[in-house]
Amino acid sequence: MNRQEQESYRQRLVDMGMRVEGDVSALEPEAFRTTGGEEAGGLSNTPVHPADLGTDTYEQEVATDLVDNESNRLKQVRAALDRIDQGTFGRCEHCGRDIERKRLQVVPYTTLCIDCAREVERQGGPDVS
Repeated sequence: MNRQEQESYRQRLVDMGMRVEGDVSALEPEAFRTTGGEEAGGLSNTPVHPADLGTDTYEQEVATDLVDNESNRLKQVRAALDRIDQGTFGRCEHCGRDIERKRLQVVPYTTLCIDCAREVERQGGPDVS
């Protein structure tokens, strides 16, 4: 991979990281707010109706899961930027071969070539991008 390609990926990753940071910042208030109380329209810490509490809890869990997912993506983006700095970006961590450009265009923070990603997925490993 030449220097120009690396810089192109760096810029994409920086832009992606900034967007993800914004998403996390926007989701955190919903994910980490207290349930019920004045925010839900009541005077106590319990919503007016038990169904409201269930809906409130569900929405908070969804927001928390989204924060977790986006925080993980942000870690992956930062790790990809580190790999660019170290000169290892675009190489598969398992087999050492170059990762296809088409794959990097779709998932620029990936650490695995498509063959290794399929193998890890087939073996029931963690979700790989």
